[in-house]
Amino acid sequence: MSIDLQTLSISKAHSALVKGEYSAVELAEAYLSEIKKKNEALNAYLEVFDDVIEQAKAADARIKKGEATMLTGIPLAVKDNILIKGKRVGSASKILENYVASYDATAIAKLKEAGAVFLGRANMDEFALGGSTENSAYGVTKNPHDTTRVPGGTSGGSAAAVGANLALAALGSDTGGSIRQPASFCGVVGLKPTYGAVSRHGLMAAVSSFDQIGPIAKTVEDAEIIFNCIKGQDIFDSTSMEIQNMKHGTWNIKKITIGIPKTFTEMEGISLEVSKNFQESLAHLKKSGFVIKDIELPNVRYSLPAYYIINFAEVSTNLARFDGVKYGFHMAGKNLLEDYRNTRGLGFGPEARRRILLGSYVLSSGYYDAYYNKANQVREIIRADFAKAFSEVDVIATPTTPTVAFKIGEKSNNPLSMYLADIFTTAANLGGIPAISIPSGFAKREGKELPLGLQLMGAYGHDQTLFDVGKAFQAVA
Repeated sequence: MSIDLQTLSISKAHSALVKGEYSAVELAEAYLSEIKKKNEALNAYLEVFDDVIEQAKAADARIKKGEATMLTGIPLAVKDNILIKGKRVGSASKILENYVASYDATAIAKLKEAGAVFLGRANMDEFALGGSTENSAYGVTKNPHDTTRVPGGTSGGSAAAVGANLALAALGSDTGGSIRQPASFCGVVGLKPTYGAVSRHGLMAAVSSFDQIGPIAKTVEDAEIIFNCIKGQDIFDSTSMEIQNMKHGTWNIKKITIGIPKTFTEMEGISLEVSKNFQESLAHLKKSGFVIKDIELPNVRYSLPAYYIINFAEVSTNLARFDGVKYGFHMAGKNLLEDYRNTRGLGFGPEARRRILLGSYVLSSGYYDAYYNKANQVREIIRADFAKAFSEVDVIATPTTPTVAFKIGEKSNNPLSMYLADIFTTAANLGGIPAISIPSGFAKREGKELPLGLQLMGAYGHDQTLFDVGKAFQAVA
């Protein structure tokens, strides 16, 4: 039968599978057909797994026994830095060419237990370093709304796959906006959970104190379903914890107060389309009955430089392990030092090498206190600002990005310009708080409708508040 992938959600697919309107195999085949038609042009997937139909048959057997969960038979894309046992995984880097995972990431193990179907590994910026998915060693992913533009990054392949109906949902990872920014650019929902809410076990580390696995989906409800499956404390990740999602019970959700940091949302560099759309989004929230209140986040303007100093430092240490000795790409030299130089020089791309160099510098003797320690002090100040703000409001709203998706190659030779695209997203990672990007409209450029996103940030551990407000927003927007 014909399945309308454009309007399909997880709950709709689950209902159809349980009722027998179509099988998990037929659903998987529908997505494989779309991948075959579109992926060559988009480059969203680096690999489509050869056992998709076998996975779907196992899901059908489970459904037939009456043992289906909401995610049984649901086809997902997985970012190429999340381990699936027996599958290749490489963080879109040449240095991990042909590496095969020896175990499942905890998030993957939970999804397997739920009966999800993994379609393939999605393209990304190498080692989750970038903001456009132009830094992949295996080619640029293209935005499904305009193939001359980037899909965002670093989870660009995951967002493009969902936006182009090449997967019903996907897993990404968010270090400084790597789920939310591509979700905004591709017109889908992206959640960065509270830090520690989802185990990082089996996620290739980029910036350990920021990284979080999270869902990319079509609706807030779908993101909530996936989050509730993968969340929880894990003995393999000491930073993970049980987040007791705040349930609103019978109280009126529409009494929630939404804070607007106007000095932040009205700063220079934000496009007119984004500013106009943000005001329209606030009007929708008011229409839903939410209280809108101006707030101050006095030090949030320092989030971007503090974030990147910490990012460079942790990247340089995390990527030190990749030397070609035990696995991955290896380029021999005349001696051990030349081996390392050849392997790391050719195995890492330009952005990875840039961040390794800058990170080594900010951690070096004489500069550690001036840069890295000071950035961590700023992180604590920003966390205190958020704590104060959340004593007055329940949610903070900003645009997700300052502009629409930019052209492929537009920022490639200007790293600073690329980093500035993260102005609204990095603060949530510094604060360790949950944040979600929700489609909020379109801007017309060169005859194409380009998606825009609204970002909602919640207090630490209040992921559920974001789901509740996000679902109310999607109901009226």
